[in-house]
Amino acid sequence: MNTKLEATFNPQLLEVTDESENHRGHGGWRERGQTHFRIKIISTAFEGMTRVAMHRAVNECLADEIAGGVHALAISAKSH
Repeated sequence: MNTKLEATFNPQLLEVTDESENHRGHGGWRERGQTHFRIKIISTAFEGMTRVAMHRAVNECLADEIAGGVHALAISAKSH
């Protein structure tokens, strides 16, 4: 995820945290983790975008990961 987000958005700040263990027993949780993530990203690539548009851009960037078993993304995206 880090590599894709960095290549797509060239962020000034990027934090990707696997929070899967916090969701043990909840929907989408798997023993090996990698199901629930929190993403904090600040990038000038988001200039002029609404919050919804920023979230859609991140989801689009990570479409393969979402299709491959990522159950939830908590996204905090800003342009500055």
